[in-house]
Amino acid sequence: MTQNAIALTTYRGNVVENTHNAHIAVVDAENGRLLYSFGNPYRQTLARSAAKPIQALSIIETGAFEKFNFNSADLALMCASHSSEDIHIDQTLSMLSKVDCLESDMQCGGHIPLSEKVYKKWIRNDILPTAICNNCSGKHVGMMGGALALGLPVENYHLPTHPMQIHVKHVIKELVDLPDDNLEWAIDGCNLPTPAFPLDRLAYIYAQLAESADLSKAYGIKLDARKKALAQIYFAMVNYPELVAGEGRYCTVLMKTFEHKIIGKLGADACYGIGIRASEQTRKLGAKGAIGISLKIEDGNLDALYMIVSEVLERLELGSIDQTNKLKSFHYPDMLNTKEVKIGRNEFSLNLNKHQ
Repeated sequence: MTQNAIALTTYRGNVVENTHNAHIAVVDAENGRLLYSFGNPYRQTLARSAAKPIQALSIIETGAFEKFNFNSADLALMCASHSSEDIHIDQTLSMLSKVDCLESDMQCGGHIPLSEKVYKKWIRNDILPTAICNNCSGKHVGMMGGALALGLPVENYHLPTHPMQIHVKHVIKELVDLPDDNLEWAIDGCNLPTPAFPLDRLAYIYAQLAESADLSKAYGIKLDARKKALAQIYFAMVNYPELVAGEGRYCTVLMKTFEHKIIGKLGADACYGIGIRASEQTRKLGAKGAIGISLKIEDGNLDALYMIVSEVLERLELGSIDQTNKLKSFHYPDMLNTKEVKIGRNEFSLNLNKHQ
């Protein structure tokens, strides 16, 4: 294990332009057993938005879904880092009406959209982004609903000391199965607390999501409330991938490509979580049950992240040739200048270490 593990090198001509260090953990659903790694699979990592599915679990466990009649599309938006497209803003407004709250109650600010296409539209129409445009808007409305379901005011729902956030911390601690001193907290870009824990625990979270999806479809197995909720989250994400990210975004393309077999979720500064349902190939990899994969790119480069995620999936043979080809524009993006001349190339140097 090393803190300095170069996974990707970019060349301009024959000259090295950038190197990208990465950390990767591949685990199965059996207590997060480490199967493969690269770099340091135990790097203390801020999950950022890759934690959203588990923050959504916390909201479900308040009873907010029953109280406010939230549906699967709402749940997908709670897990989203969306592109601020019309469908995302409309879904946010619908959720606000369900909890009978105002945009002014939301404790996140507006920002430039993650979609270049949306940004150009905003410029043309002189649109100034507000809270409903925030890529984390679904999570914020969900947190407000959770606070209300617990019989609490929405005021200050975002603060670490608010009972809603204390509830979130308890749920995450239980799911990652770590003592308190292995969990740290910071404030995310959207103004809510975000957890940090060893990278392999993020992979374990996603393995549990995929495992719960498998168990929910198994004949004769009765799930407990938490596993039912985890399966609910999994299927909301794969059924509404366009709400989780947006048109042309990696998370959306990945989930559409793998047709309910994989969920993927971006975290800011190049963190990523993937859940993969059990299959003949996961068994060949030595997994007992579903698989979870987590990645962190040290320099926070998102293009490098998507290239490396795609490379890991290919090396583990977790997709068909057709599925691999659908990710090609992310896996091997053309390095072109303003005259569409190819001026460079990318070279992978990661070798996954097998642990079982």
